[in-house]
Amino acid sequence: MVGTAPRNTGVEGVEGGVGLTALMVAAARAIETYRHDALARDVYAEHFVRAAPASAGWPVCGQQVPDGDANPLWGRFARYFGLRTRVLDDFLLRSVHRTGARQVVLLGAGLDARAFRLDWPPGCVLFEVDREGVLAFKHEVLDGLPAVPKAARVPVPTDLRADWVGALSDAGFDPAAPSVWLAEGLLFYLPAAAETHLIDTVHRLSTAGSALAFEVKLDKDLLEYRNSPLYTSTTDQIGIDLLDLFDRAPRPDSVGRLTGNGWDTAVHTPFDFTRRHGRGPLPEPNDALAGNRWVFANKPRR
Repeated sequence: MVGTAPRNTGVEGVEGGVGLTALMVAAARAIETYRHDALARDVYAEHFVRAAPASAGWPVCGQQVPDGDANPLWGRFARYFGLRTRVLDDFLLRSVHRTGARQVVLLGAGLDARAFRLDWPPGCVLFEVDREGVLAFKHEVLDGLPAVPKAARVPVPTDLRADWVGALSDAGFDPAAPSVWLAEGLLFYLPAAAETHLIDTVHRLSTAGSALAFEVKLDKDLLEYRNSPLYTSTTDQIGIDLLDLFDRAPRPDSVGRLTGNGWDTAVHTPFDFTRRHGRGPLPEPNDALAGNRWVFANKPRR
């Protein structure tokens, strides 16, 4: 296990609300990293968890979870985040190699360290878009580690409910060049109108040859799963009520919107990739993952 980062004091961006979920995902990535059959490895993840007082006591490896994989949060849910990380890592690398795009935009970048973890081709630039507090905490922790990015990394501190397009442009994004976009674990928290605006904006800023991946929930009523072990364990063990953070209004048809604008789209359940990789969560009764879908879209060259 790698050493613990110095305790961080500028943690306001991750101490509550959606910011706290970034720490939860970081803890899940840390646990995945130490599995013998890890789907993804992130040696920086545990440093984020240890640096924030709110998460300093959370587990960062399976040996610290007394009931192991039987624990709904640090077992099944953590493995879900590990699977998601692997699938989206593969999407990003496959897309930049296939399309030749060298601009990668991480919308709601959170505490992921893809700029450091992945082997990017020469010339890649990663724009990390997230709230100022989240990025400040992330930078402070990484600055205290021997972490060297494998691509140019450009932080874009802005709220995705504000003028993030202007901030992205000011950071050097070129809409005339193909780009690869990722919205990982983001759209759940946005109002429906904000999701539609985001999808339409990505379409407008994407030239032919661009690609996009994002995650959505198709549940008609999220409260139907109020008693799902994933939700109850997250609330009981770390005090995060995901259903209180999710926007529970009916979701827009973002896939249909992209298809109507000429994108080629594919929609998968997480379980599709569990079967493909031979590990990860499978369906179970009262399953909070039942409505989750991972969407992959390409704007073809005609």
